[in-house]
Amino acid sequence: MRKNIVLFFILAMSLSLYADTAVKNIRLPKPDTKSRVSVEQALNERRTERLIGEPALSLKEAGQLLWAAQGVTDGRGYRTAPSAGALFPLETYVAAGNVSGLEPGVYRYIPAEHALALIKKGDVRKELSAAAMGQRVVANAPITIIFSAVYPRITGRYGDRGIMYTHMEAGHAGQNIYLQAVSMGMATVAVGAFDEKQAQKVLGVPAGEPVTYVFPAGKKR
Repeated sequence: MRKNIVLFFILAMSLSLYADTAVKNIRLPKPDTKSRVSVEQALNERRTERLIGEPALSLKEAGQLLWAAQGVTDGRGYRTAPSAGALFPLETYVAAGNVSGLEPGVYRYIPAEHALALIKKGDVRKELSAAAMGQRVVANAPITIIFSAVYPRITGRYGDRGIMYTHMEAGHAGQNIYLQAVSMGMATVAVGAFDEKQAQKVLGVPAGEPVTYVFPAGKKR
């Protein structure tokens, strides 16, 4: 009996230690919902910018771009970008290489928590650039936002047409990144030329989530 109690105590201590050391999601600063830049001005000034500087972004700046892409905007779970049937087949990742207070690595954005979950440690920007046909902007930008598609979330209701809806949603979310970048005086570029399988491997994205769109972003150079 005494032996069982001792074993139980050791197991309890081990579980407690594990809970204390487990990787926790990184909460992002609350996003801004107002700025001095109107929607009309942002539309007028929206441009593709490949001259993105290398200076670090703050965690708030990175979080603001992610919120613009797929942030939750009300208690029903609706987001900044429209989604067919509110099924949200996109997953959003960020390859962070130079963000103040954030370890370089690949993170998954969790819209409901406005938080990041670490997927892979280490700066993968050069490898991701190689997957994107050597485009230097991907290697130099402090962050790159990546969308992947989880088609079963939407094809169960809409069949193969759900695949088209997913790509439309990625376009909506990408435009949001562009407009938010303008509002923040920053730059981004939509990248569609990449080796899908290589990008998945570099990012650690599951095989069932094809990468659909890539957005390096940062301060203007």
